[in-house]
Amino acid sequence: MTNAKYKLEDDVDSLFKVPLSEFTAARNELAARLKKGGRGNEADFVKSLVKPSVSAWTVNQLYWEYRDEFDQLIAAGERFRQAQSARHARKVADMRAALDARRKELSNLSDLATELLREAGHNPSPDTIHRIATTLEALSAYESLNDGPRPGRLTHDVDPPGFESLASFIPSAGMKELRKEPARVTSSQKQGHAVTSKRAKVASAANGRQLKEARQAEIAAAKNSLQEAKGLLTEARARVQSLEATQKKINAEAKEAEKQRREAEDRFAKARAESEDATRRARSVAVDVTEAAKAVHQAKRDVEMATKELEKLFRGSSG
Repeated sequence: MTNAKYKLEDDVDSLFKVPLSEFTAARNELAARLKKGGRGNEADFVKSLVKPSVSAWTVNQLYWEYRDEFDQLIAAGERFRQAQSARHARKVADMRAALDARRKELSNLSDLATELLREAGHNPSPDTIHRIATTLEALSAYESLNDGPRPGRLTHDVDPPGFESLASFIPSAGMKELRKEPARVTSSQKQGHAVTSKRAKVASAANGRQLKEARQAEIAAAKNSLQEAKGLLTEARARVQSLEATQKKINAEAKEAEKQRREAEDRFAKARAESEDATRRARSVAVDVTEAAKAVHQAKRDVEMATKELEKLFRGSSG
C-alpha cells in the first residue's frame, strides 16, 4: 500500500467519524482537495461516498469510539459459530451461552447507541435502536466473510444473512469431505453424478441439522429470557404494590400531621389572644392601682390635716 493510498484510507476513515450533519461538506472538501492535488480517481471515489443513514452512522461511531465493546460482540458471534461446529455433549449449552453473551453485548451497545444519538442531537427512537441492533447482529455474522460489510464505513443498515448465507457460515464435516476429496473418474458418468448428488444431500442434511440445533438453542435461550423477564415482572409488581402501600400509609400520616399542625396553630392563636387580653387587663389594673394609690395618699394627707385642725380647735376651746 502506497503512502498516498494509506493517507486516503485515513482520510476516508476520518470522514465517517465526523458528525452526520457535517458529512456532505467534509466529503466535498476532501474530494476537491484530492482533485486539486492531481488525484482524480481518488477524488471520484470520495465523491461517490453516500451520506450514512442515522442508524448506520451510529453503528460507525460505536465501531470508532467503543472498539472494545464492538470487538466483544464480534467475539461472541465467533464463539457461537465455533459452538455450532463442535462435536461434544455440551454443544447446545455452549451455543446457548454464546447466544446469551451476544445478547448481552447487543444490549450494552444499544445503550451506548442511545447515548451517542442523544449527545449528537438525534432522536433515539425504538425503530432507530432496533435497526442499529439488527445491523450490529448482522456484522457479527458477516465478520467471517472477507467481502462482508466494512465496519466503520457503513452507509446503510445491514440485514442479517438469510438461510442460504447462514449455511455457509457453519462448518460441516460433510462439506469438508467434499472439498478435500478429489473428483473420481468412473466408467459411468451417471453414477458419478448420483454419488455427488448423494453427498450434497448429506451435506445439506448436516447443515439442516445444525441450523435446527441453532434454532432450538435460540428458542431455549429465548424461553429462559422470557422466564427471567416474567420473574422480574412479578418482582417489580410486588415492589410496586409494597411501595404503593407504603405511600398510602405515609400519605395518611402526613394528613394526620397536617391536622395536628392546624390544631396546634389554632391553639397557639387562641392562647396568644388570651395572653394579649390578659396583658391588656393587667395594664388596666395597673393604672387603677396607681390611681388608687394616689387617692390613698391624698386621703391620708386630708386625714392628717383634719386631725391637726381638730386638735387646734380643741386647744382653743380649753383656753
